[in-house]
Amino acid sequence: MLSPSAAAAAPEPSAAVPVPGPSAAEAVPGQSTAEAGNPFVDGWYADPDTMVDDGTYWVFPTTSKPYAEQVSLDAFSSTDMVRWTKHSDVLTTADISWAEYALWAPAPIERDGKYYLYFAANDIQDDAQLGGIGVAVADRPSGPYEDAIGRPLVSQFHNGAQPIDQDVFIDDDGQAYMYYGGWGHANVVKLNPDMTSLGTFADGSTFREITPADYVEGPQMFKRDGTYYLMWSEGGWTGPDYSVSYAMSDSPTGPFRKIDKVLAQDPAVAKGSGHNSVVNVPGTDIWYIVYHRRPLSESDGNHRQLAYDRMHFNADGTIRRIRMQVKDNFADGNALGWRTYGGTWSAAGGRYRAGISRGGKALLDTDFADFTQDADITVSSGSGDAGLAFRVTRPGTGTDRYTGYYAGISPRGEVVLGRVNDSWTPLGSAPVPVAPGSTHRLRVTAVGSGIEVYVDDMAVPKISVTDSAHPSGANGLRVFGTGASFDNVTVSPAG
Repeated sequence: MLSPSAAAAAPEPSAAVPVPGPSAAEAVPGQSTAEAGNPFVDGWYADPDTMVDDGTYWVFPTTSKPYAEQVSLDAFSSTDMVRWTKHSDVLTTADISWAEYALWAPAPIERDGKYYLYFAANDIQDDAQLGGIGVAVADRPSGPYEDAIGRPLVSQFHNGAQPIDQDVFIDDDGQAYMYYGGWGHANVVKLNPDMTSLGTFADGSTFREITPADYVEGPQMFKRDGTYYLMWSEGGWTGPDYSVSYAMSDSPTGPFRKIDKVLAQDPAVAKGSGHNSVVNVPGTDIWYIVYHRRPLSESDGNHRQLAYDRMHFNADGTIRRIRMQVKDNFADGNALGWRTYGGTWSAAGGRYRAGISRGGKALLDTDFADFTQDADITVSSGSGDAGLAFRVTRPGTGTDRYTGYYAGISPRGEVVLGRVNDSWTPLGSAPVPVAPGSTHRLRVTAVGSGIEVYVDDMAVPKISVTDSAHPSGANGLRVFGTGASFDNVTVSPAG
């Protein structure tokens, strides 16, 4: 959970070195999503929680592996939410005498110059088993963290809540709360100022149930303009119905009545989106939802990735429904989420570069039917063209080894559109002023059987055709007989 620090330590060196770029003040405010692409870090991770510490954004996720292999936690830090540094093994089961596996949902927070990391371990199924929610402590956010009390902080079921998925929140009056619970029940407890022991409520109770409608797991608490927001996950974590809902209250202990589902799978972008946290850019009313999701082509339940999108509020404080966006400006120096088929591809200098090949492709794991796709394209010398592939299925390595469409521009001054089914069928072409080495904005809008191609001037299409051979598929980039570089790729639903 978020907690500005009074005394912060610099991130320790890591194998992942950030690429120099704009300052946090330039890069973070106003982003509509992870502008450099989701996932924003490499690897299979889930259940992210966040902390902002002296201008650095921290994300602590679960390592998404089979239970027996979930024995360590990594963290990621960034000053701009674009370039992320990995900090490996900030906490492992070797550091916790009672923890064996299922190290889940780390929740970081700072208090009085100390950094506390709450975690669940052992996935206990009843009160006879050893495990539950623990707390570790360190002198800096990157760790190393040590077991603070040598035993679980919450070791049994209370009010039916499995002791997992903890989130910690410190209110403006200094009172700390922990929200937690699986198996369809949520509890809140008070934390004493030492952050390692539980307090009591005015009625003498320790565990207060706050379960809202449709709650499954993954509570998240934040406060905005004096209102308390409780978010949680619904559905099954391995299924496409995993999603995020929320409630609002004038008290940190509720009552919490469900208002709406704000994040759900998008069959064109990703599935299983859930178990979220939030980031508030300090000193602003800019908020992001940070969550995990599963790529469309992945069926393994543990193949989850970290993503974030902008979170907006209505005038009455309610949260607008969030649509997962598809963008990549390659400012992070990588091409995470892209899969290549032939050719040579590399991300550097804020661009995605392709060498000359006979039909090299780079595709996103999307499945759009009606959409608008854009990219800035710089075409080098050569007799071919470079541009956008869309509604792609059955991709393979080879000149026309795919099914779908392609629109490209060439250094000879032409824009082309064609249909592909392991062979090329021209659908249209038009002259455009293109000089080798110049950059042009290429756009394709496809709605039903109508396909329009724009170059630079988005008011009038250069090519407009009707073709219904391929109704949906992946979006991406392609080169044919020329080298090119790409930037500012976006795909969004049409309309």
